[in-house]
Amino acid sequence: QVRLVESGGGLVQPGGSLRLSCAASGRTFNTYVVAWFRQAPGKEREFVAGIGQSPEITNYRDSVKGRFTISRNYAKNTVYLQMNSLKPDDTAVYYCAAGEGTSWYFDPVDDFWGQGTQVTVSS
Repeated sequence: QVRLVESGGGLVQPGGSLRLSCAASGRTFNTYVVAWFRQAPGKEREFVAGIGQSPEITNYRDSVKGRFTISRNYAKNTVYLQMNSLKPDDTAVYYCAAGEGTSWYFDPVDDFWGQGTQVTVSS
């Protein structure tokens, strides 16, 4: 069993930065594929960025490429999402997900999800 806890959200002005953290319990976390998703009010949850067991394997949605960076610290069982040049469209609840799969699909029941952290980009 893996428990995921997100942190680092908050209110930031357009152009600002935030770093989200996804801290995990469980010895197998470092073998999992991990991703960040987000859900804005009235919209479906969408994939933002993912990282494989190997940190060289990453994937990003087009709208965040060049602005967001996903990374992981194996010693701390933590995955980060560094978000720069934030825009109002980035406003959403951000969720961390982890699973044993080999794709960027994460099952809402069979994989592990955190409770989310709110990111608000506004002046």
